[in-house]
Amino acid sequence: MKGSNNKKVLPGFGISLGFTLFYLSLIVLIPLAGIFFKSFELTWAEFWAAVTNPRVLASYRISFGSALWAGLINAVFGLLIAWVLVRYRFPGKKLIDSLVDIPFALPTAVAGIALTTIYAKSGWIGSLLDPLGIKIAYTQAGITIALIFIGLPFVVRTVQPVLQDFEREMEDAAATLGAYRFRTFRKVILPELMPALLTGFALAFARGIGEYGSVVFISGNMPMKTEIAPLLIMTKLEQYDYAGATAIAAVMLIVSFILLLIINLLQWRMQRKAAANA
Repeated sequence: MKGSNNKKVLPGFGISLGFTLFYLSLIVLIPLAGIFFKSFELTWAEFWAAVTNPRVLASYRISFGSALWAGLINAVFGLLIAWVLVRYRFPGKKLIDSLVDIPFALPTAVAGIALTTIYAKSGWIGSLLDPLGIKIAYTQAGITIALIFIGLPFVVRTVQPVLQDFEREMEDAAATLGAYRFRTFRKVILPELMPALLTGFALAFARGIGEYGSVVFISGNMPMKTEIAPLLIMTKLEQYDYAGATAIAAVMLIVSFILLLIINLLQWRMQRKAAANA
């Protein structure tokens, strides 16, 4: 019996780690390394000229700026949606809960066409905003809305399990001590949710940086105004400028990695602080 207790369902650490590294290398590391190796075909001067071109810099600003705004908005409203789905019971709750996952299942090109149709001047919402001088389609605002659409489920599905496992006794104790609702939320609930909220934000932000299908229709693809970096990469590939395309991709990869590393460090510090306070 003692020998049977030592048997593992999965292989030991060495074999499991070996398969893990092999799979990650095959699927992730080797393709990413290919981006850098292809960009090495350029000299440093050519590489710098390719990634600092005004049109390229404008595409960086649009891609990263729109993804950041979309991630922040999703962090706020994703938390609100998760709160409603966890804390309240109401008719149609399961339907609304399932609607959250639609951006996961819907092809991004279909989402882009639908959003463009709705927010264009002749669309349902665009026709109401146009007399007010508000233009959504073919602007950076439209890009941000598309990124909000595809990024919302990441925040909701990350925060929702944490809210479900949250102990309501802590809220009751805070209320007993005289804390108001907002103070209870800010001092008791939010610190517990922040690591999960940061994770959801990071996922939505990362998805938004590289999003193409849902953005390419609503953006209008105007250079220096609404042209995103993934579209510029596709344009260079169509022009057989593979080195230039990989140079832009390499910069996006490096910047994305640095930003995600900062977010993960913040998440780690918050988890340590929460553990210390517990």
